[in-house]
Amino acid sequence: MLLSLLLVLLIGAVAWAGSAAGFAPLFGVALPYLATAVFICGMIWRMVYWAKSPVPFRIPTTGGQEQSLAFIRQAKIDCPSTRAGVFARMVLEILLFRSLFRNTQADVRAHLPASNGPGTIYYSSKWLWCFALMFHYCFLLVFLRHFRFFAEPVPAWITCLETLDGIMQIGAPRFFMTGAILLVALLFLLGRRLFNQRLRCISLANDYFPLWLLIGIVGTGICLRYFDKTEIAMVKVFIMSITHFSPVSTQGIAPLFFVHVTLVCTLLLYSPFSKLTHMAGVFFSPTRNLANNSRQKRHINPWNPPKQYFTYAEYENEYRDAMAEAGLPLEKAPDKAAE
Repeated sequence: MLLSLLLVLLIGAVAWAGSAAGFAPLFGVALPYLATAVFICGMIWRMVYWAKSPVPFRIPTTGGQEQSLAFIRQAKIDCPSTRAGVFARMVLEILLFRSLFRNTQADVRAHLPASNGPGTIYYSSKWLWCFALMFHYCFLLVFLRHFRFFAEPVPAWITCLETLDGIMQIGAPRFFMTGAILLVALLFLLGRRLFNQRLRCISLANDYFPLWLLIGIVGTGICLRYFDKTEIAMVKVFIMSITHFSPVSTQGIAPLFFVHVTLVCTLLLYSPFSKLTHMAGVFFSPTRNLANNSRQKRHINPWNPPKQYFTYAEYENEYRDAMAEAGLPLEKAPDKAAE
């Protein structure tokens, strides 16, 4: 955890010192181009690799009764046997995190009234589902709001989105709820790994690094909007110049902006080679995108090489004499003439 935090702080410090020392074009121009290219190529490579991976058998994760006899009610979404059921399951999984909503937590209690002793209890845990949903949707809204920096004039749908996001007008500039909710959700996900003993035991550096990185991105973004108050018009001119491949001077832009950009670029560089690829991998997961119809259809592995089978009758014909000498039971007695 500390190693991941120090690494994120080091990245931010290098970006701050470098931009203040006159290397702002490196962090504001060259690095975004490189990060975008690596992210796009890396994600395409991962998706092509997943698409080419053979899946000869049906291995969907099920959470209910599969299709059976007519009088037995099937769980058509949790255990789909048709494409329509798979589609409904995927939609609920991607948009509402349905499997996470069904999350059940286990705990050991020293005394249970029913057993008059220690035992294990199971209970529903919706906090993780709630904060995970908050994080992903707020991150999406913040991402969409940032498109105002890439377009002139600003599209009406972005203006509408900003109006809804800042409907609770607090101070100036307008307070956006998604930024605050996003930071709270990230702190919950980090605290969950820090204070849950079992989860902390299995957490690695690659579990903490993206969390600290996202917290750094959100934190610097909030500082740029409400505290440092960087000149937005100047930033927009600079960003649009990058998108048109004709970068302008970075003079007058605060170093904190380049820290924010560097952290975002680090996230783009890191994503294709980390667990963050689940945003695309969920569409290629055979545990989710396959119908559980093994009872209706026989699935044969298409890439197994052909095999030469040796039946028992052929085996006995080959070794009948030796089996007779060993006293083994035979379906056909040895040929007397051959003896």
